[in-house]
Amino acid sequence: MARKTEQTWIRTTIASRRLLTAVFCLLSVVCLRAEDEIEYKMDMGVGTGGCFYIGDANGVPFANLSGMGALTARRILNARMAVKANLAFGHIHGTTDGFIPTDAWSETPEGGIPTKVKFSRNILDIGAQFELNFWGFGTGVGYKGNSRITPYILAGAGVTIGMGGGAKACGGLNIPVGIGVKYKLKPRINLGFEWTMRFSSTDKLDATPEGTQLSDPYGVKSKMFKNKDSYSFAMFFITYDMFPKYRKCNN
Repeated sequence: MARKTEQTWIRTTIASRRLLTAVFCLLSVVCLRAEDEIEYKMDMGVGTGGCFYIGDANGVPFANLSGMGALTARRILNARMAVKANLAFGHIHGTTDGFIPTDAWSETPEGGIPTKVKFSRNILDIGAQFELNFWGFGTGVGYKGNSRITPYILAGAGVTIGMGGGAKACGGLNIPVGIGVKYKLKPRINLGFEWTMRFSSTDKLDATPEGTQLSDPYGVKSKMFKNKDSYSFAMFFITYDMFPKYRKCNN
């Protein structure tokens, strides 16, 4: 009887050890799974694409398309939100094709003699935008269930400087609003496309060597961002994640 009791005790001990081993292995797998996805504080990258202008010399989106390029730095707040800074450079141009009057204040029935005005300028854009992802952005392998791809919306503020083209340099504020999509190609490499409209507070981005012929050519007074020049960036970008976030030890 004592021997049988001893054998039962040994079997129970072995079973308990196996159960504890299995539980430990399961917990290890869960912990490793939870730490699969490393989060980063920021990313940096470059972008390139097209730029067009909307104003008195062009009212059709994507008409007179020119090139642009940008440097970006994004502070990642969490998987859904980020703040991005940009330094972008682009080219804009347009023509009135003879519809702009030479004197908007004349008393002629036509409002002045129609004249053709052309301009070609460079713009420098410095700004920051808040980005909101539709889904949590990540590698998709962690316990949080993040997605490798997500659309997002953005809005912010910045400064625009117009220069070149034989006219005086000008500057003003801008309000960028747009949409985009991001894709995580590798754990630290991101690809994406972004389209923004940037509404400026100046009506002199389309200045010409002759002066500001396209500044209120119809005699319509402007206020703030009303009746001012705007431009758009359609940009493909690639960024690299930097500075891993501190990871807490979860019991």
